[in-house]
Amino acid sequence: MPAKKPASPRSLKSDLRKFDAAPIKRAHYRELPDLTDEMIARGEVRRPGRPRSRNPRVLLTIRIPADVLARWKATGPGWQTRMAERLSR
Repeated sequence: MPAKKPASPRSLKSDLRKFDAAPIKRAHYRELPDLTDEMIARGEVRRPGRPRSRNPRVLLTIRIPADVLARWKATGPGWQTRMAERLSR
């Protein structure tokens, strides 16, 4: 088995040293609006990703006869949702 080649370093294709060396001038700050108390009060912290479900799913392993599963799958896409609805009655 051949030895693994070392991974090549990833490149941003950007000169970060040049970017870091660029001085920030007062004129750059003049372009930004002043934050007011109203703006800060309107701000909200959002968590990244999907919103949490009010009724989250629980992973469960269940053994059912193959013919029962085949009948559910034969009903087409969304069979898992329909099965969950039937079980929740």
